[in-house]
Amino acid sequence: MSDPRSAIRKARRLVVKIGSSSLARDGGAYARLALAVRALVDAGKQVVIVSSGAIALGTKKLGYRARPKEMARLQAAAAAGQSLLMRAYEEAFAHEGLAVAQVLLTHADLADRIRANNARAALSALLEARAVPVLNENDSVAVEEIKFGDNDELSAMVTPLVDAEVLVLLSDVDGLLDAKGKRVPVVRDVVTEALPLVRAKKSDVGTGGMASKIEAARRATLAGAHVVIADARKPDVLTRIFAGEDEGTVFVAAAQRLTAKKHWIAFTLRPRGDVWLDAGASAAVRGKGKSVLAVGVSGVRGDFRAGDSVRVLAPTGEELGRGLARCSSVEAVVIAGKPTKTTKDQPVLIHRDDLVVW
Repeated sequence: MSDPRSAIRKARRLVVKIGSSSLARDGGAYARLALAVRALVDAGKQVVIVSSGAIALGTKKLGYRARPKEMARLQAAAAAGQSLLMRAYEEAFAHEGLAVAQVLLTHADLADRIRANNARAALSALLEARAVPVLNENDSVAVEEIKFGDNDELSAMVTPLVDAEVLVLLSDVDGLLDAKGKRVPVVRDVVTEALPLVRAKKSDVGTGGMASKIEAARRATLAGAHVVIADARKPDVLTRIFAGEDEGTVFVAAAQRLTAKKHWIAFTLRPRGDVWLDAGASAAVRGKGKSVLAVGVSGVRGDFRAGDSVRVLAPTGEELGRGLARCSSVEAVVIAGKPTKTTKDQPVLIHRDDLVVW
């Protein structure tokens, strides 16, 4: 697309993610966000907010001197702070005549298709009612196995869940910066244009935050959404973005988007094992889009069942992609590498319809 900012201006369903540092640093952030969202809603747009901040607020409320490191205290801080976070949103958005709705999610909610579809339906109903969903990770119950990496990752998962056309990641910088510290206006290919800039600055303070946002941008663009990284400190930042002005860094939606199912396989499910392919199978999967046949499997690792996500590896160990196994790891070991009399009799370990190749 030659003019992504024009497409952003015309977008109707949006996800806006704002971090705890942006909220904690500026007491007026909630009011500014509410004012900007009201203007977007008045213009006929639907807005979903992904917001951090509960743990930071809860840490202060419970009298902890610093952010806790123990899981139980982190969960306690999240529980104590979530009500304060929603109160701040309630008051700011009510002043603008908007209703907000709290939605707490764990990774397990989106990894399960039934629960994810229920979340999709609930969010759609809220948007149709002109309410503004405020999403956060359910930190008070989340443990390592069910946690998102961070709310950048959550926002990238929510974008295809609600069929959003644009994801805005509000940060404390103008956008992605090049080697000279200048803002990059547009990125058309995340892997070749953005990742090298982040890796080159890996020792800089705060690069982990930008690396997380770049990964979120990669995932959301593959879902067919444009992504904007911009400075939350600017009072009119959302207004400028959705007016189509040159604000922040725009990551252009991928020309060939992943289907909702394949995006779920690639980025929501967590792999339960690995499947190594021999050279021939590796070439067939990568170059010809073939299914993974048992005869081409040279090794199996992990403990997975039929329907679980597995990584597909080349002989070198390079990850070729991810897919849904059609049998358990025990069954895969038994049939791996064993030829059959005819090609059509060869067991399919991962069907190409359930396979995402990088």
